[in-house]
Amino acid sequence: MRLVSILAAILVAVGLYMLVFEREQLMQFAGGPPTAEADAAPTEMAEDTETEAAPSDPANDIVRVVALASQARTIESAVILRGRTEAARQVTVASETSGQVISEPLRKGAYVNLDDQLCQLDPGTRAASLAETKARLTEAKGRVPEAEAALAEANARVREAEINVNAARKLSEDGFASETRLVSAEAVAEAATAGIQRANSSLTSAQAGIESAEAAVAAAEREIERLTITAPFAGLLETDTAELGSLMQPGSPCATIIQLDPIKLVGFVPETNVNNVEVGATAQARVTSGDVVTGRVTFLSRSADDTTRTFRVEIEVPNPDLAIRDGQTVEIVVAADGRTAHLIPQSALTLDDEGLLGVRTVTDQNTALFMPVTMIRDTAEGVWVGDLPDEVNIITVGQEFVIDDVPVAPTYSEAEG
Repeated sequence: MRLVSILAAILVAVGLYMLVFEREQLMQFAGGPPTAEADAAPTEMAEDTETEAAPSDPANDIVRVVALASQARTIESAVILRGRTEAARQVTVASETSGQVISEPLRKGAYVNLDDQLCQLDPGTRAASLAETKARLTEAKGRVPEAEAALAEANARVREAEINVNAARKLSEDGFASETRLVSAEAVAEAATAGIQRANSSLTSAQAGIESAEAAVAAAEREIERLTITAPFAGLLETDTAELGSLMQPGSPCATIIQLDPIKLVGFVPETNVNNVEVGATAQARVTSGDVVTGRVTFLSRSADDTTRTFRVEIEVPNPDLAIRDGQTVEIVVAADGRTAHLIPQSALTLDDEGLLGVRTVTDQNTALFMPVTMIRDTAEGVWVGDLPDEVNIITVGQEFVIDDVPVAPTYSEAEG
């Protein structure tokens, strides 16, 4: 039974092979006419060949796209920066002399005005030193009249000696006086002249004593003034003032004070946009709290940061209620000169084979053309782009299916706003 089944299977396989692969020879061997399918096969192959050889319809090669007939508009350009707030002034007020603090401390956060007392030091013996220097000044001033009187007396003696010398010389010439008398008179005159020099020296010394005493008085008074440490400007205390009883030395900190009105906004502009920022330009900033403030650019660095290659920009903003704190993050928008741009959907942007950002446009010959663009501003309505002609047809749908010089059939949509 098993052998019969195997033989039957072999016969069936041979029959199927002959029927499928050797059908034409089998039909010829049987003497029958070719089948309709066999006759139709060459005909179908010929038709397919004719179809492939037939030229394509040019109308089927045109790509249908949606385009936007855009007109350039002038918009206010702006430079957007991220930065931080910074106190207009911040200084640590230090002691200029030594002494013990005898004043109650002021707590941090307190507001102080210009020249308000921050720390008061023990005067010690400074008042006595001042009194001593004033006494020396009085004594030095008393020496001046004495020196002036001595100088006047010396001048009188010189005049008297000159008269005696002239008289002795006249008498000696006429033979009425001896040569010895003339020599004696001249010696007296020289002594009187030396007396004038001594009197001038005494007067100069007295005047120098006055100046020295005045300097000592000024130093003593300045030393007493240093005992009271005051606020150099109005602001907020960032630290407590020195504690009562603490010993201060020259350079010891009394307190740190900051000025927040006006406050500075500090940002860093890249070198590609530095020429769009000018001192005096209007700027707006949004603080992390959501408040929007307005100010003007007061400083633009001429030197770039060595690491980031950016330029420091400072903007002064009024802060009368001190709501803006030092060190907050802000987003700054600096106004720049206006420029022409096109408002297009963000989806219309594409890249060329070299990775350049741009749009595909419709030429006068209804072919596609890639044009590079520069993004100016991103808004909720779309993106503003530049570097395009004033009038241009921008493909907004289908730009990814065409390349340069491909024929297109545009359907135009209306521009917004």
